[in-house]
Amino acid sequence: MGFDEEWAQLRDEAASRQETSMRLNQLPAEPGGGAGGGKGLVSTPTEKRAAANTIETVIVPDTKKATDWADEATAGAVGALKGWETAAGLKTVQTTWEKQVKTLTARLNREKGALRATVTTLTGVDVGRGQAIASIPSNLSKY
Repeated sequence: MGFDEEWAQLRDEAASRQETSMRLNQLPAEPGGGAGGGKGLVSTPTEKRAAANTIETVIVPDTKKATDWADEATAGAVGALKGWETAAGLKTVQTTWEKQVKTLTARLNREKGALRATVTTLTGVDVGRGQAIASIPSNLSKY
């Protein structure tokens, strides 16, 4: 399967998992609505770790492979068209492409780091709150 087909398949799979809805000027269907109330907004630390691992082990390496392939093909075209204005144009396109890939890779790495940091932070807060609550003396613990 080529890169374009695989990318299209991954995009389609991601789109099929998205919940799209809009609610204007009405009360929530169930009590307690508000931000974060939808079922599609919940994720677990395991899901966040899996997403971070996918970025690290699949998306970034595949992006590098695609970049290398495009760089080789463009470099070949630039060499074949040496002395033509088209070669200069392709070199400009290649430079722009490389900048965009660096930006994308940096963004993916930030997202990966944010996912992992969120797991650590939220788990730590959850454990800390649980310990704080457990440390409060209560007559209910007798039962």
